[in-house]
Amino acid sequence: MRVEATHEQAAQRLQDAGFRYTTARRNVVQALFGAGRPVTVPQLLSAVDGVPQSSAYRTLTILVDVGLAVKVSGSDDYDRFELAEGVTGHHHHLFCATCGTVTDLEPSTRLELALDEAALAVTAMGYSVSGHRFDLVGTCPTCTALTEE
Repeated sequence: MRVEATHEQAAQRLQDAGFRYTTARRNVVQALFGAGRPVTVPQLLSAVDGVPQSSAYRTLTILVDVGLAVKVSGSDDYDRFELAEGVTGHHHHLFCATCGTVTDLEPSTRLELALDEAALAVTAMGYSVSGHRFDLVGTCPTCTALTEE
């Protein structure tokens, strides 16, 4: 999705929920769009000029509440945030168990079919499936290189 459409969607969702699309909120959405992967609040703040940490947290809470962003728990103690799949499209994540970096992973058709099959199997068990997540945990190239030195 192009950034202008993302901002239009953000403005509309916030307005529908009774919020204004302030400059600070726009800057946070822009930074999330530009990151292309889930980011921590400190990472987000380094990409956004003039947004205090307290405003960033409040903005992220609002964006999550209106369905524009989601919180992604990594393999470390830090929550990360990214634009919601309704904004960016469906994807999965790769987690580095060493540094905590989270990277988006575009799913293959084969993987999605296998996950759909798994969802059907649990539906037969009485579960109501509303979606799925698939995460891979390993070591990123940077951390792998550091351990090989």
